[in-house]
Amino acid sequence: MTLIRFSLAYWCVLIAAILPIVCAGIAKSGMFNKPRKDGGYDNDNPRLWLARQTDWRARANAAQANSFEALPFFIGAVIIAQQLGAHQSRLDILAFVWIVLRVMYVMMYVSGLSTVRSLIWTLALLVNIAILFLGYR
Repeated sequence: MTLIRFSLAYWCVLIAAILPIVCAGIAKSGMFNKPRKDGGYDNDNPRLWLARQTDWRARANAAQANSFEALPFFIGAVIIAQQLGAHQSRLDILAFVWIVLRVMYVMMYVSGLSTVRSLIWTLALLVNIAILFLGYR
């Protein structure tokens, strides 16, 4: 029996796909047991409820949207690099760095540190471009 093993880069793809869900959880945290009439989470109209949020909850929701936006490029870059025969260790390291940067990005977004957040976003974009071209010969 042959076991299929994911590379670290592929595990990073899974983590990247889960990251928007984590952001949504952050935005909704502490509001599930609170009555709707008191501003508690409204599962009947979750988007409307999220649209009414302010401060860190609104920023967590925005981080969720941005995480979804960044996902296709990252997945595509990893797959293309893999298909082009990129050096696996380099691909794994860059994918891991991208995940670390994206987690930091979410933390800065929720914390309201916009300048640092933008810098981290730019670094993650550059890492993603590096992943894309890793297998280029």
